[in-house]
Amino acid sequence: MRVAIIGGSGKMGRWFAGFLSQDGHEVVIAGRNEETLLKVKQQLGVQATTDLPAAVEGAKVVLLSVPIDSFETVVKELKPHLKPEQIVLDITSVKTLPVATMQKHLGDGSVLGTHPVFGPGAKGMRNQNVVLTPTNEKETALAEKVRRYLEERGAKVSVMTPGEHDEMIAIVLGLSHFIAIVTADTLLNFKRLREMAAVAGPTYKVLLTLAESVLTEDPELYAAIQMNLPRMPEIEELFLKSSKTWLDMVKNQDRQGFASRMNTLREKMAQNDPDFGKSYDAMYKLLEGR
Repeated sequence: MRVAIIGGSGKMGRWFAGFLSQDGHEVVIAGRNEETLLKVKQQLGVQATTDLPAAVEGAKVVLLSVPIDSFETVVKELKPHLKPEQIVLDITSVKTLPVATMQKHLGDGSVLGTHPVFGPGAKGMRNQNVVLTPTNEKETALAEKVRRYLEERGAKVSVMTPGEHDEMIAIVLGLSHFIAIVTADTLLNFKRLREMAAVAGPTYKVLLTLAESVLTEDPELYAAIQMNLPRMPEIEELFLKSSKTWLDMVKNQDRQGFASRMNTLREKMAQNDPDFGKSYDAMYKLLEGR
């Protein structure tokens, strides 16, 4: 099967080019930077071109791996060159806007919103979470085929509406990224960051790893996620409000209030997460690479 990946020289586009090529598919990547495309072509042994019409010609599946902010522009550019029988999937982190855009401009064809909820550091598809967001019968039928394909390769697939996806991803990605970035900003205000490694315990190491891992990613992508996910200001305001509550207890030396509130959180977390009691051991396994 021939697969065209638009934006194939980006990190996730490159990941899927490697994955699909190793899975036996004919892969062609397309982008605007000829030099970067050539590097990926040589690295992965796939076809590469800056000519979008040539990339999608003859492709059974077209995978869109482009920034959210330029998504509609790319879809409009591709529209005249796509045939109704071709399948168009997107892998953006936000789903409501891209799905609506594909339906608006490519409604005669087969489209499906997808979100691989992992980064380009993943070693493979096994045990990775992937979300599919069909909105009608035609998309649901396509989602079932995609689900089977992914599950046969070990992925954990969830199916939900674009709105449901965005509401949850605002927490899963949006809040997590926000906390990591603010943490990095805070840590870098301390002048002895490098020296702290000598006295760092596991909790700090996990925190630092989270902060550093987010900072290694594309700032434009992370800004787009923050600006396009619903209710992000509201969610982050709630985080800041909770932070202020804990800060006040520390400032006021309210040991009893602190311990009581922490006990309440522990009880609630145990009720909501069956694996809660295993978290401490899991942290050590993560750090030790077990």
